[in-house]
Amino acid sequence: MNVFIEPIAKLINKFSSLPGVGSKTAQRYAYKVISMSEEEAEEFAEAIISAKRKVHYCAECGNFTDEDVCEICKNRSKEIICVVKEPKDVLALEKADRFNGVYHVLHGTINPIEGVGPNDIRIKELLARISDGVTKEVIMATNPDVEGEATAMYIAKLIKPLGIKVTRIAHGVAVGQDIEYADIGSLTRALSDRREL
Repeated sequence: MNVFIEPIAKLINKFSSLPGVGSKTAQRYAYKVISMSEEEAEEFAEAIISAKRKVHYCAECGNFTDEDVCEICKNRSKEIICVVKEPKDVLALEKADRFNGVYHVLHGTINPIEGVGPNDIRIKELLARISDGVTKEVIMATNPDVEGEATAMYIAKLIKPLGIKVTRIAHGVAVGQDIEYADIGSLTRALSDRREL
């Protein structure tokens, strides 16, 4: 027998589908939504719908934006490009406040076990960006796991013959740790101590 009536069970199920949200937290979220005024619940729902409709990928870097080109790409020097796996990695590196170049979001890493090859992530777009002759350095800031390292080495082999410096963030970020969860000190050290590949 289900202890929750259908509308509550459905809401709990939806919250449980979010990363890092267990059943107890999902129940708390569901009860919070139910206890909101109708106006608050509508504002909450509208915020979700608005974000879903308005947010898309930047035409240049692939980060989240609500414009054609994000603010970072509009306002920063394109001489140094920092390559990351996901948009949340951009946010983590921006918190370190040590990088003033632009980013390139791959939206994944090479992972043959999962069937993800070089053509499944945004490597071609990166090569197109650096062909303009402005880029002097590409920083590989993929996670320090097997897939991140393999992706960094693969991209470095493609870029080095073009005469562009390729560096890798130093391992101030622990091996196996996602950049998203690294502390600011580790990220700052990793960016400052990057090395050439």
